[in-house]
Amino acid sequence: MELELKHGSCTARVDTKGGELVSYRDGTGLEYIWTGDPAYWPGRNPLLFPIVGGLLEGSVYIGDQEVSMARHGFARTSSFAIGGQGEDWVELVLTEHQDTLACYPFPFRLTVRQQLTDRGFSTTVTVTNTGSQPMPFCLGAHTGFRCPLEEGEAFEDYDIRFQHRETCPTLVPDGSGLDRARTRPCLEDSDLLPLTYRYFDEMDTLILEGLTSQWVELRSRKTGKGVRMTFPGFPVLALWSAPGKQAPYLCIEPWHGVPHVAGEGPQLADKAFCITLAPGAHHTLGYQVEIL
Repeated sequence: MELELKHGSCTARVDTKGGELVSYRDGTGLEYIWTGDPAYWPGRNPLLFPIVGGLLEGSVYIGDQEVSMARHGFARTSSFAIGGQGEDWVELVLTEHQDTLACYPFPFRLTVRQQLTDRGFSTTVTVTNTGSQPMPFCLGAHTGFRCPLEEGEAFEDYDIRFQHRETCPTLVPDGSGLDRARTRPCLEDSDLLPLTYRYFDEMDTLILEGLTSQWVELRSRKTGKGVRMTFPGFPVLALWSAPGKQAPYLCIEPWHGVPHVAGEGPQLADKAFCITLAPGAHHTLGYQVEIL
């Protein structure tokens, strides 16, 4: 079920499946969120929980139990309940059930607040351990933005601009995950990354660890239009567009977790950037999108 939000002349839609914001239009009616065209990628703005990326051979240990989990976890395909709603906000809630317990044996509450703001929208996610055992999890966003935004523009007319000048290689994924010994140059004392499909055709995903920047902008050199995403508290930023398709979108993805990394231990808690919550504890992460 999709829910309508409105703030001033701007509108949005939020889907209870996955708890995701699936549309944002400014006062002129211009759509910023990717439309989910299955010819390129049927997703739009999924939430990644309780893993980010894929597991080695699709499985991981939780204690002495080996469990299987699909890439990016189960939240993105789960039905959320409405916890509260106003004209320009909604809170959606997911708790454990039979299917989640089969692959993730923890009681939990996952609360997603989608809020329209004066300049865009914010997404805030709170994970609560409602059980009696320590609970490991990873969390990530996967927001797809239309790129280009306007007729007559091309993907290559856009830049990614970072808050600070950065020197940061990209990790290079392969079929088995990541190896930190395998990187390629990406940012070399620069705050600017001109977009090109070549990155994604060659590497699938740009995965940047250890940035000092807490925001990036996707902006057209022709019109100046675009978005700024601010993502405090996330240690990894990924950029992705479907390889080999020249797809008209870019995903900007703050991650607190990564796909399988060579040499990591067999437990979910061993995964890089995994958070472990004590019983009764909660952890909140979020990001904000400002329309430029």
